[in-house]
Amino acid sequence: MSNDIVFQSTTTGNAATRLERIGTHSHIRGLGLNELLEVPESTSSASSSSSNMIGQVRARRAMGVVLKMIQKGKIGGRSVLLAGPPSTGKTALAMALAQELGPDVPFVNLSASQVFSLDLSKTEALTQAVRRSMGVRIVEETEIIEGEVVEIQIDSLLPNSNAESAKKGAAGLTKLGRLTLCTTEMETIYDLGSKMIEMLKSEKISAGDVIRIDKASGKISKLGRSFSRSRDYDAVSSTTKFVQTPEGELQKRKEVVHTVSLHEIDVINSRQQGFLALFAGDTGEISQEIRDQIDAKVAEWRDEGRATLSPGVLFIDEVHMLDMECFSFLNRALESELAPVLVIATNRGVSKIRGTDYTSPHGIPLDLLDRLIIISTHAYNADDIQRILAVRCQEEEVDMEPTAMELLTRIAAETSLRYAINLIITAQLVAKKQRKQSTVVIADIERCFKLFVDVKRSTKLLMQFQNEFMFNELGGGQYKDGDNDSDNKDQKQAVKQPA
Repeated sequence: MSNDIVFQSTTTGNAATRLERIGTHSHIRGLGLNELLEVPESTSSASSSSSNMIGQVRARRAMGVVLKMIQKGKIGGRSVLLAGPPSTGKTALAMALAQELGPDVPFVNLSASQVFSLDLSKTEALTQAVRRSMGVRIVEETEIIEGEVVEIQIDSLLPNSNAESAKKGAAGLTKLGRLTLCTTEMETIYDLGSKMIEMLKSEKISAGDVIRIDKASGKISKLGRSFSRSRDYDAVSSTTKFVQTPEGELQKRKEVVHTVSLHEIDVINSRQQGFLALFAGDTGEISQEIRDQIDAKVAEWRDEGRATLSPGVLFIDEVHMLDMECFSFLNRALESELAPVLVIATNRGVSKIRGTDYTSPHGIPLDLLDRLIIISTHAYNADDIQRILAVRCQEEEVDMEPTAMELLTRIAAETSLRYAINLIITAQLVAKKQRKQSTVVIADIERCFKLFVDVKRSTKLLMQFQNEFMFNELGGGQYKDGDNDSDNKDQKQAVKQPA
């Protein structure tokens, strides 16, 4: 996703320029499906849709079914495999699923190579990822006072003694006051202490504001400005929010929902720093005893109706990088009651399982494949490629002529989509540097195509000059220089000798 970065220039002294990082999938807004899990006709042929998800209609519809199952809680303990060639939108489908689920459902993005760490064992890294994907909604009831401010009166009183005067300050005054709140049915006056008066000042609350006071913590929240004051001639900001005057009684009981993950509860209860340990990042190993106690406590809260489980999504990219131990763990984790929805992706065909001599489809054991719902992706056609490139140009704020877009589309079809996407920003930089223009033309694309080679041309170049590279495994190469030839022999002997 796009992040704001402050870049300090070395040539302009103290001038700072705010840059925006544009991620590979920052343009994805959702799956782009309607309620019938179909692509709307109005966006199927347009250059882009509101979701910016293009092509792969069958895969998107299948992922839409998975989305409905997740929202209804009917897919716990199941797994989805996104299988297809490179540059066919597998990661984009997972990102679109995360956008559709929203911020309330946990979504953990993990690369298979992150499991192999020096700090954590493989099973511990996977366990923490699984528990980060499991949300717990904790419901608490709290008493609040909610109403419209009618009047705020603040009085300054003299203290009774000199000792108390020293505590209150040089002026020796203490502040007391009264707050008048009302709803559509009643009006009440509350006494205020010095702390409450300071909080009212810090929130800049005045007559006509609708506020909420938490009786347990004493926190004051400003909800907005009352509609009854919207006709006043007071100067208000354009961002001022107007709300209705609360109805009923001033004192109410309100349910407050806190969503946390099981991993966050684990860290809080296993570290002396408590909640601050989450910001340190280094959670370390967590004992199974603590996890068992937390699971028992969460089960007790569920029986009492104080908490509900919210299974999230654990997305593991490049899953063929895992070994048999990791696959066995995932098999067992899917059978657990506290199991999230597992979405994995791979671009491998029939290949060896890591660490073994056994071959299997997608490099995944057959017993795990039997549990998976497999969604296949296919290569994009020319129309989809052009629409994707147009969306990327819009995301990166690059103006490109139609003829240059046609050339870039042809390059993407002959090489790869990722290579063509990388040429967008480089072509804009060439246009600004060479022609002092911001619009990309055919000449800019051609120049970048010559400067940066794709995989096919790089492989062809490597085969042509393979004898000039070190440690050439294809063989057949001899150095013209005698010294170089002796160096090559020494290098081959060094490779054959055991370490």
